[in-house]
Amino acid sequence: MLKVDGIDVYYGNIHALKGVSLEVLEGEIVTLIGANGAGKSTLLKTLSGLLKPKQGVIQYENQSIVGKQAQTIVKAGISHVPEGRRVFSNMTVEENLELGAFVRKDKEVQKDIQKVYELFPRLFERKGQLSGTLSGGEQQMLAMGRAIMARPRLLLLDEPSMGLAPIMVKTIFSIIEEINETNGTTILLVEQNAHMALSIAKRGYVLETGKVVLTGSAKDLRESDEIRTAYLGG
Repeated sequence: MLKVDGIDVYYGNIHALKGVSLEVLEGEIVTLIGANGAGKSTLLKTLSGLLKPKQGVIQYENQSIVGKQAQTIVKAGISHVPEGRRVFSNMTVEENLELGAFVRKDKEVQKDIQKVYELFPRLFERKGQLSGTLSGGEQQMLAMGRAIMARPRLLLLDEPSMGLAPIMVKTIFSIIEEINETNGTTILLVEQNAHMALSIAKRGYVLETGKVVLTGSAKDLRESDEIRTAYLGG
């Protein structure tokens, strides 16, 4: 579904991604783990058209998306849930969900909003509430629900557990699995909580200072001494 081959991305003179290559197959959950500043968010921004690689190939469903505008990439079936949620705080929960469907021309938007409410019952309880007044966990649910409203085939999730209480982290990861299993949505998950990420992913990549330094099945990465020491608390 997604193939990234040898991309280099710069912020001015800073070489943020250095020859990064990875692949995500249809129906998989693939995780990208690494420390702060490793380039994980930069990669997702590049995939969603917010940044342009200086060189390299990005193919989605066998078509190049390098240089495509973000809205074109959303229309093609890729949705991005950014780090920090980025909900529209002065809009209600339901208005945020409606905005998530801005690229759609069909008449099933309200039907899909009800599906989001079934997936996130707490959002239904707060559908008329301004999203800026929601808790961090509720805002994460809303950001994910908003992305789902575009009917993506590939969902990019950037640090969904950041700043959340442990019980909410479990809830969010359970919902990520449900989205993958029920909707068949392919997921690329960027996450500092390596233990949780590797518990639901099929495969993983480890990014360090802009380079992929290790890849393998989630099981192999969980059992790797190097990964356990660096990311799983020994």
